[in-house]
Amino acid sequence: MVYNGASHEINAPSIIPARLGGDGMELQVKYPDIDEFLTRALREDIGSGDVTSRCCVPEDASSSGVFLAKEAGVICGLEVAARVFRLLDGAVSFKPLVSDGDAVSAGEAIAEISGPSRSILAGERTALNLLRRLSGIATRTAAAVKGAAGGGARVTDTRKTTPGMRALEKYAVRCGGGFNHRFGLYDGILIKDNHIAAAGGVAEAVARAKKNAPHTLRIEVETESLEQIAQALEAGADIIMLDNMPVPQMAEAVRMIGGRALTEASGNIGERDIAEVAASGVDIISVGALTHSVRDMDISLKFLLPEAEGPGNAEVLWARQ
Repeated sequence: MVYNGASHEINAPSIIPARLGGDGMELQVKYPDIDEFLTRALREDIGSGDVTSRCCVPEDASSSGVFLAKEAGVICGLEVAARVFRLLDGAVSFKPLVSDGDAVSAGEAIAEISGPSRSILAGERTALNLLRRLSGIATRTAAAVKGAAGGGARVTDTRKTTPGMRALEKYAVRCGGGFNHRFGLYDGILIKDNHIAAAGGVAEAVARAKKNAPHTLRIEVETESLEQIAQALEAGADIIMLDNMPVPQMAEAVRMIGGRALTEASGNIGERDIAEVAASGVDIISVGALTHSVRDMDISLKFLLPEAEGPGNAEVLWARQ
């Protein structure tokens, strides 16, 4: 990307390191379009140039600062933020002080940055928007996983993600200790109510799926009643989704299925007591609210002033201790 009249080569691979939920294993999440996505985001914000910085900040000015967590939460998106600045200006140094997936306290410093002031200011909002969004998802996921822990159910996301950000938002779910449901329409069979209506019923929909699908794909069916559950079981479904069922009915459904298929609770889970849902005995709890209704985590960037004891430095210096 061209900024400040200079062209910067992009040499780093478009791979974001992530963590698998729960077991501490490392995972490389490949996002081949990350540079294109971030460049679009930067162009959206910068446009023809940062007029405020051009007017106020000397072209040769340099700054250093600290990214601060203004509230407790689980951090996600540090490598994404680093890449924002790398695309803008290779002279910017971004140093994470924690790792994606780490829980932090309010006031804790999570990264340091230094380099040309104009470049840092040009990327500040894009980097913060992504860091705050992904950390909010990771934080909410961690709370859901903790809430469901007593029942042993796996907490997953859904496809209810921000268009263009699915890979990043699902990565944030993993950083929060959750698991990913299917990424798209291409990597899993989930027969929902409209599929059932279009196919002519549960049995017909499952039969067609078993006939036409690759043998490596499991077949999941969304059900809304015990009658549909019986039909899905008889048809040979591998996973049965219990959609918008009251918890007592979920528990009855789990007993009825009796281990013949995996069970998934879904439907406005974010508004229910997830511990109660987990206690019903389901294997999976899918929560769309992890991504579609999340509140961003409060994170800010504070520049250090030239004077070591200047106004505003006390908060940053304390956070770095």
